Amino acid sequence: MNKLTLWSICAALAGFLFGFDTVVISGADKQLQELWGTTDAFHGSVVMAMALWGTVVGAIFGGIPTNKFGRKNTLFFIGTLYLISAIGSALVNDPISFAAFRFIGGLGVGASTIAAPTYISEIAPAKNRGRLVSMYQFNIVLGILMAFLSNYLLRDAGSQPWRWMLGVEAIPAFLYMLFVLYIPKSPRWLLSKSKVAEAKQVLQKMNIGMDIDQLSQDIQQAKGNKKGESIFLKKYRFPLMLAFLVAFFNQMSGINAFLYYAPRIFEIAGLEQDSSLLSSIGIGVVNLIFTLIGVFLIDKVGRKQLMFVGSIGYIISLLLVACAFFFKWGGLSVPIFLFIFIASHAVGQGAVIWVFISEIFPNHLRASGQAFGSSVHWVLAAIIPSLVPVLFTSIGAGYVFLFFAIMMFFQLLFVLFMMPETKGKSLETLSRELSLKTKFKSN
Repeated sequence: MNKLTLWSICAALAGFLFGFDTVVISGADKQLQELWGTTDAFHGSVVMAMALWGTVVGAIFGGIPTNKFGRKNTLFFIGTLYLISAIGSALVNDPISFAAFRFIGGLGVGASTIAAPTYISEIAPAKNRGRLVSMYQFNIVLGILMAFLSNYLLRDAGSQPWRWMLGVEAIPAFLYMLFVLYIPKSPRWLLSKSKVAEAKQVLQKMNIGMDIDQLSQDIQQAKGNKKGESIFLKKYRFPLMLAFLVAFFNQMSGINAFLYYAPRIFEIAGLEQDSSLLSSIGIGVVNLIFTLIGVFLIDKVGRKQLMFVGSIGYIISLLLVACAFFFKWGGLSVPIFLFIFIASHAVGQGAVIWVFISEIFPNHLRASGQAFGSSVHWVLAAIIPSLVPVLFTSIGAGYVFLFFAIMMFFQLLFVLFMMPETKGKSLETLSRELSLKTKFKSN
């Protein structure tokens, strides 16, 4: 394994903690509501969703330390947030304190969606940038699988299993902090801070044949000409719109709502508690397998083709899930349809979103653009799951999944008529092309 791949894996492990932290709460969902006797509204919007609101804040402001202190330093700080959250949320005795520590973990999740993809995209050569950046997504789904598996194995641990479910995250969080110490700083970030000699040392270690002097000249020139620019300028309207729509449709698939409430959804469909937890593990396995397929294909067939296939799969599977609830199809119909749904997500949106957003903004605005896309993603990821318990009770699961299916039809239109292909192009080339598209559209 070469150094570049190893550094990418170390940075991408932030995704493992992202996936684990996001989904581990699903095993504690009903235990916590019964323990504290909270209403559906309070449980959904505070106990369950507070981590997601932390993620929103982390995504909105995560670009600031990523730009100021660097990608590497921010990744290390993210590890400390996960560690504090895991230990704190496992030890508390009331819902408010629990929500506060979950909020801290959410800050880490939100910031990681900026710092990790940005770092990997900046050290990766164009020909395999998609594969390397999508390792972040692979680690997310690996973390999701490990969370489901951990929840199942710890379901009878002590008198309050939820404490063990949440506290065990402290172990991978500590190990991740050690791994981050190994990676170098991003050469593109160093060049943007005029640390040319240090950047050249990193690029020489990477040994990928990149023209160091030309890259330095390009970045310094861009920095000099565009100092103080914002992603909200008219010339960046097209990449801004792309980031918004990719993030918007990602959550309008219902993916986070499903991951947060997988055991509850399976129980509504008629499965026993243990069977619902086992089905959740199956979801994690399918997610992992099809993410691997997406990672393998993303630099071969491209981002757009994967999004097209994923959109078709979304529409079919979500319609089938809705029908299963409407017509009360029993047995394993709902788990099987949701396996198809998670496979469609993993090979499409899951593999593409963080790669695509990290590619479409220029170097000097990449962290800010990543922060914008992540913020849109996480605002919706906080709102939608917080509404799920109430919506399931008031209008029923069938209508909820039907809504998600309709939204995925609109994603298909976005992919067909608006989304550009970014595979195989340097970050600097993409920056020029997408800015020109904005200019052309405005004329």
